[in-house]
Amino acid sequence: MNIPKGKKVYFASDNHLGAPNYEKSRLREKQFVAWLDTIKKDAAAIYLLGDLFDVWIEYKRVIPKGFVRVLGKLAEISDSGIPILFFVGNHDMWMRDYFKTELGIPVFYEPQQITLNDKTFFIGHGDGLGPGDRGYKRMKKLFRNKIMQFFYRWIHPDLGLRFAQHLSLKNRLISGDDDKVYHGPDSEWLVQYCKQKLETQNVDYFIFGHRHLPLEIDLPKNASYINLGDWLEYNTYAVFDGNTLSLNTWQTP
Repeated sequence: MNIPKGKKVYFASDNHLGAPNYEKSRLREKQFVAWLDTIKKDAAAIYLLGDLFDVWIEYKRVIPKGFVRVLGKLAEISDSGIPILFFVGNHDMWMRDYFKTELGIPVFYEPQQITLNDKTFFIGHGDGLGPGDRGYKRMKKLFRNKIMQFFYRWIHPDLGLRFAQHLSLKNRLISGDDDKVYHGPDSEWLVQYCKQKLETQNVDYFIFGHRHLPLEIDLPKNASYINLGDWLEYNTYAVFDGNTLSLNTWQTP
């Protein structure tokens, strides 16, 4: 993709709409919609790298209640001709075709390598990549299993969504504050993943979410790893102006 003069490409992730409660989630939704309204003026494309929702289980004819403001804004921007691309995270991996058919937004289930101007980007949510975390990797394999999803969708949506919300909250309580702490590049699984990737190919920028910490880390071969942080605490996002990539914080006007 060649970025037109005066245009930019935006990246954001981890809104977790629906958590921890209705009131706080509604406030974050309005902030994110305000951000979308601002960036649509010069956006050449928008990449959303997963966990837009804290729980999203998409049935054949049913989607989770709520989030109409952000869904409507995404539809408006997509209809205006600005490409929006969505990468599923570990909290919204059960997406089907709603985004594609109703909003015109393609959905990706695996990381992708793209070229913007003369820079190479490797982007995705980031869950399950790198060494370690074998327990989650086994769980992800189970949750992505088509047979398991088929039988789970036979549960009434009220019960299925409530149980998924319970699991999401339980997982957050188990992980606690440890995930919010940066222990250095040698302890970051995604950093190890990026370094391994660079052994066989050239990438200028690795962009992931999932970690919930805004991070900018230098890598070999003049590459960089950017973690987008989240919209629970930081309201951070990345922007590429055609030449440089920066990690910014959204300040509500």
